[in-house]
This record gives sequence, structure tokens and C-alpha cells, in this order.
Amino acid sequence: MSTRSRQAPRQAPVLDIDALLDDRSVEIIVCCGSGGVGKTTTSAALALRAAEQGRNVVVLTIDPARRLAQSMGIEQLDNTPRPVPGIAPGGGGSLDAMMLDMKRTFDEVVEGQASPEKAKQILENPFYVALSSSFAGTQEYMAMEKLGQLHRQAREDDTYDLIVVDTPPSRSALDFLDAPERLSSFLDGRLIRLLVAPARGPARLMTAGLSVVTNALGKILGGQMLRDVQTFVTALDTLFGSFRQRAEKTFALLQADGTAFVVVASPEPDALREAAYFVDRLTDDDMPLAGLVVNRASPSAHTDLSAEAAIAAADRLGTKDPSSLTAGLLRLHADRVRIVERERHLRERFAASHPTVPTAVVPAMAGDVHDLEGLRAIGDGLATQA
Repeated sequence: MSTRSRQAPRQAPVLDIDALLDDRSVEIIVCCGSGGVGKTTTSAALALRAAEQGRNVVVLTIDPARRLAQSMGIEQLDNTPRPVPGIAPGGGGSLDAMMLDMKRTFDEVVEGQASPEKAKQILENPFYVALSSSFAGTQEYMAMEKLGQLHRQAREDDTYDLIVVDTPPSRSALDFLDAPERLSSFLDGRLIRLLVAPARGPARLMTAGLSVVTNALGKILGGQMLRDVQTFVTALDTLFGSFRQRAEKTFALLQADGTAFVVVASPEPDALREAAYFVDRLTDDDMPLAGLVVNRASPSAHTDLSAEAAIAAADRLGTKDPSSLTAGLLRLHADRVRIVERERHLRERFAASHPTVPTAVVPAMAGDVHDLEGLRAIGDGLATQA
């Protein structure tokens, strides 16, 4: 047998969740990962645990399914932080929750940077309405914009000492890192500058070539839409620099020592592959990675009976009695053991390629999380690691 085959599987270092939450230098925790892996539940559980350990917390969710509001006993979440009732007394902490309103946050950016007259002109523009509601990347950008607003507020009036962010359910877990730069580049791009040129410069600057281009665009987009775009960009022109500055500040905030990224995955190949990409990207961008949470892991069978032995015993019993209940239970046991072994193999493979990433493995709950007790159970699972 080779030396390699005799080596024990690599075990990841343990992610100490309570140490992370107790560290007062950590002001922002960003939970990220692919869709459907439990980011929202993990974010809420971390926020609740931190609040009940004495921190003043706000959790920002991007989940439109409103599960967070239901589990926290709030009728409805919106763009304003709402206090969560039922926080265990004694710790001295507090917990507010909110859900991103993408368009309202974009409106706030415009209202905060433009004069009332110019803001009104922008907000009523049809192109702006479409951009702020559905442009690709706007949700991700506004999630980070709202994070910046909350962080500035916390610094100014000591409202919160911890912000927990549930990132958007993007097609790729990397989208929100690129969104600020992508949106600001769009607003400051050559095409937009070209579209607005006729509205900006003197008539003599309208060369024949530019006239041909804008006339062609007018035919493709429609005259009214082209005019809406030109009017919008002209009104927004004074804010171009602001958008780029805000994007740069957001990126710097994400890179700061007071931010900690928690990558969330399920014990499935696609989710862990996405988590690996994300870990690599965070490392490349010098962003502070706290660790990986593997959510909804199958509980161990806590037995030495292997899947092969269980199947062999079930086959023997089935030969004598095809309806044997014991044989059926043995096959179920074998299936469970194989699932647990498969998930363990996936985690070991991740640890082998990312040996320094601390990991917490959270067992799957028996049912959906729908209240604070369920979130506390998730928090206990995060903090209780072998």
C-alpha cells in the first residue's frame, strides 16, 4: 500500500462561531454562497445568537420569500430596520431586521446626492424607473449600498455594533462582488456618454458621424426611449463621480479588517464547487474570510454497521422473508450511511484543496425553521462543533 493511500483524510480546522460573534472588532458579517443553501437562515441564526450574547445587531436580508420575517415574528420586513421581539433577556443586546427594497434604496441614493429639483427629474424618468427596478446587477449593487448606509449610521450614532448581511440569490455567488463596479461602469460607459452627447454640447459638436450613430440608435431603441435615456443621463451627470466613489468605498469596506465573510454551502457537489470558487475569489481580492458553513448535513448514523454489511444482512433476511421489516430497515440504514459517507467525502475533498479554511458543519433540521427557537437551534448547531 502506498504512503498516499495510508494517509488519513484531511480534516478542516473548526470555525469557532462564538469567537467570531464575540469579537467586537468584527462589525460586518457577510453570508454568501449559491442559491438554496440556507444563507438567509444562517444569517438570521448568527444575528440572533450575537444579539443574545450582548451585541446590538441588524440583519439585512435580500430574500423575497419573507421567511426571515416569519421566523422572527415580524409581520412584514421592509427597507427600515424593525425590532425583533422575543430576544432572550440578560445579554443586553438587541436585534433589528430588514429586507432590501432595491428601488427605494436607489431612490435614496439619488435623493441624497442631487438637488430636490434634479432628484425629481431623475426619479420620474421612465428609463430610471426601469433601471432601478430590473437592471442586471442593481439588486446586488443596492445590497452593498444599503450596507454602506447602515455602516455609516452605526458609526455616527452607535445604533449597531454588528451588521449581518444575507447576500442576494444570484446566478453566481460572485455576482455581488462585481455589481458595484459593473453598475458604475455602465453609468459612466462610452455608450451612455454617446447617447447624452447631443443634449450636452453645443450644436457644432454634433458631427455628422455622431448624428448618424444617434439616428441609428433612435431607430433601434425608438425615439422616445432614446430621449428618455438622454434626459436621464443628463440629469444624472453630476452623480456619475458619486456612483464610482461609492462603488470604491463599498469595495474597500468589504476588504476592511472589520468585515468577515462566511461562505455558506450545502453538502452537494455544485454548492461546494461554487463555495470553492468564492473562497478563491475572496482570497484573490484580499477580503477577510472567516470560514465555511456546510448547512443541512445528514446526521451521522452513530453505528459501526457499514452500508455493505447492512445490505448483505438485508439480502439474507429478504431471501427468507421478502416482507421482512428488519430487512427494509437495514436497507434504509445502508442508504443513510452512504449519504453520510458521500457528504463526508465531499467535505474532505474541499478541505484538501482549501486546507486553511475553517469549517462548521450544521446538521439538517427535522423541519422548516419558522420561529426563534428554530433559529436558536441553528445557532447552537453552528457553535457546537466536534
